[in-house]
Amino acid sequence: MKISAYFLAALCSGALLLSSCNRDQAADTTTTDTAAADTMAAGMDHSAMDHSAMGHAATDAANPSPLLVAMNDMMAKMEAVKMKGNADHDFANHMLQHHKGAVAMADLELRDGKDATMRRMAEKIKADQLKEISELQAAAERLDRAPANYKPQDPSDPFASKMKALMTSMMQNMPAPATDPDLNFNQLMTVHHQSAVDMAQAELAHGTDTRLKEMTQKMLTQQQKEIQQFKAWYAKKAPAKAVSAAYTCPMNCEGSASTKPGDCPKCGMALVKKS
Repeated sequence: MKISAYFLAALCSGALLLSSCNRDQAADTTTTDTAAADTMAAGMDHSAMDHSAMGHAATDAANPSPLLVAMNDMMAKMEAVKMKGNADHDFANHMLQHHKGAVAMADLELRDGKDATMRRMAEKIKADQLKEISELQAAAERLDRAPANYKPQDPSDPFASKMKALMTSMMQNMPAPATDPDLNFNQLMTVHHQSAVDMAQAELAHGTDTRLKEMTQKMLTQQQKEIQQFKAWYAKKAPAKAVSAAYTCPMNCEGSASTKPGDCPKCGMALVKKS
């Protein structure tokens, strides 16, 4: 069937007009659609955990915290782990991604942080977890053909429910972003370590591999100790750091506190000096 040149020209013209009208709307929705697609993909690989509806910790799109971005990236990779139904195997693969997130966060603290104590902790965490990453990779490969011993798609399964609960808790307990990188590292790594403790306890309760459980117990002891160190530092340093933030948004936007004048990263209003 022949189509007239006039009809083709009109059709192209209409398509261009429609594209122009929708361009702004598409730009606004691209980020949301991409995030939804990522979550959907994670849900397909990780549907047993039903994390697709959880979402990740919110970031300020105009000025996201690099540490929070690293934490979100880690959670997305944990969600994407394909569950095989063996508690030891699935724990090793989840903790592997968890450790990689800790290393990325430690690197950011070493790049941006100034506090000597937080930098020392970042150095130790990075060294410890790089070593454990190699051990977890070896364990995951060794356990790749291990028989199933739990039901990842059953929400009432004890191991599956604990893994889901710890991911939910990690997301829900995200602290408000801080302008101070040391404070940000302290708060986010405290949440990060607590989720590792919860995961380790699930493995110790339901895992069966002796070698992996021995390594898990060491992780648990070390990270509980570091949580207490993070909390002790926070108790001493956080009030002083809060006082040093002399400027804030008149609309009280979260994460707007600053040590110098400027504009609020959320609403754009000029920061005002605290009275």
